[in-house]
Amino acid sequence: MREEQIEKLRGVVRDCVSKHLYSSAIFFADKVAAFTDDPADIYMQAQALFLGRHYRRAYHLLNASKIVLRDLRFRYLAAKCLEELKEWDQCLLMLGDAKVDEHGNVYDTKDCNVMYLDKDSEDREINISSAICFLRGRAYEALENRALARHWYKAAIKADPLCYEALECLVENHMLTFEEETSLLSSLQFGPEDRWLSSFYSCLIKKYDKECVIEAKFREVEKESCNSNPSSPSFMHTLKNNTDLLACKAEYFIQCGEYQKCFELTSDLLEKDPFHLKCTLVHLAAAVELGNSNELYLMASNLVKDYPQKTLSWFAVGCYYYCIKKYDQSRRYFSKATSLDGTFAPAWIGFGNAYAAQEEGDQAMSAYRTAARLFPGCHLPTLYIGMEYMRTHSYKLAEQAKTICPSDPLVYNELGVVAYNMKEYNKAVLWFEKTLKHIPSLSQLWEPTVINLAHAYRKLKIYHEAISCYERALTISTRSLSTYAGLAYTYHLQDNFTAAITCYHKALWLKPDDQFCTEMLSLALVDEGRRGIDPKIEFR
Repeated sequence: MREEQIEKLRGVVRDCVSKHLYSSAIFFADKVAAFTDDPADIYMQAQALFLGRHYRRAYHLLNASKIVLRDLRFRYLAAKCLEELKEWDQCLLMLGDAKVDEHGNVYDTKDCNVMYLDKDSEDREINISSAICFLRGRAYEALENRALARHWYKAAIKADPLCYEALECLVENHMLTFEEETSLLSSLQFGPEDRWLSSFYSCLIKKYDKECVIEAKFREVEKESCNSNPSSPSFMHTLKNNTDLLACKAEYFIQCGEYQKCFELTSDLLEKDPFHLKCTLVHLAAAVELGNSNELYLMASNLVKDYPQKTLSWFAVGCYYYCIKKYDQSRRYFSKATSLDGTFAPAWIGFGNAYAAQEEGDQAMSAYRTAARLFPGCHLPTLYIGMEYMRTHSYKLAEQAKTICPSDPLVYNELGVVAYNMKEYNKAVLWFEKTLKHIPSLSQLWEPTVINLAHAYRKLKIYHEAISCYERALTISTRSLSTYAGLAYTYHLQDNFTAAITCYHKALWLKPDDQFCTEMLSLALVDEGRRGIDPKIEFR
């Protein structure tokens, strides 16, 4: 057969692959390889087999070739076949010996004499070494060696910053702390044309910086533009409305406690892209915080119908049952989510929260500790461990368990609660004030923090500040028993009995059988009566 006919058949194979006609691609690739016995054509045949999910046959074909250990493409594709077959130890053997340090620097590699033959290479491609490092990370993670997996993922993105999957694994699985993520990004060597990617990556990592720094990062990415028609400025396109970027913003809103703002943003995003799973996860979290059980039911139903094999679907079902306070059912589905994917952090935390809601402390602590071990870069498991210690009045242990996440107001709030219960009221005031500084806008969700701050001021006998905080809480909600009771008691301590009586009455209107307010109202009435009597008058 003439060379031009062979080249035409190669074109047919490539076209079949692009049209997802894999059986046709396998058929014609097999004939081309038989005619030429060219390594590039054998590779094309193996590629068609891999895409057609004939992993064992593709591996056999590659392994039988004489250059499998000399051409990195052959070795990598053979290892990918073993990955699909879940033969992880064999996958690592195929990739060859190499070592990596904790910073992602590869050394002692035996790949010095390998070739990389690629007739059809593109103008811009992912470095094959980066792909190999990433596959090593996947294998080690599957073998539950998360420390080595973390090192190889670092090596993958260092070898080529375009290997987004490596960064995704590090960030989504919470393998690195905020400081480690920042250090890794600063070490990446981006080309001049990839500066936008550096800015985008900085928005993907943990958002623990100050509010102004994070918002500046978002603005920098939004300014990146591409003019598809230089003759017309109206064709200028930016990343401002990119779904991935807006999903990152939604994550930031939920971390700041702006659940309503987050929910509105994710609702808009899911209208445009209903199957964006990262946005869906953030949407579920916001819906749980807002107690929106109807939305959770709808989302869970759709996810189970569209993605019955995905962890997120069963996590959504667990969220729905958790929201309607059916904790036994919620645990069942959170457990199912962790069995499908043991590296899905939200399911472990939800599992612990469902136990904690029923005051089953030992099981809750077990789930939180598992999450803390699996996800060292996530501060939430440690935070919940501290909250669980606090529930059992182990305040010293709770204080030690809190991990500072500089932009999460919930951390500061819980530290304030710990300090208050340990009778360290000055420290409690500092923590509660710091909490409120990290909340862009007060909502009903943060009313307890304002009330706690008022209680702390009252304990310190700074009554005017306490009254100011109680009144601030009343602007958020006018139907809070604890606010009226606290305000009444503070007025009572100031000997302002008239104001105290008024507030006790308002508290009892909300809950007529409240024992504290009933007793204190009686005392306030007695004190008010005594104050109206001239002490010089003697009764006989």
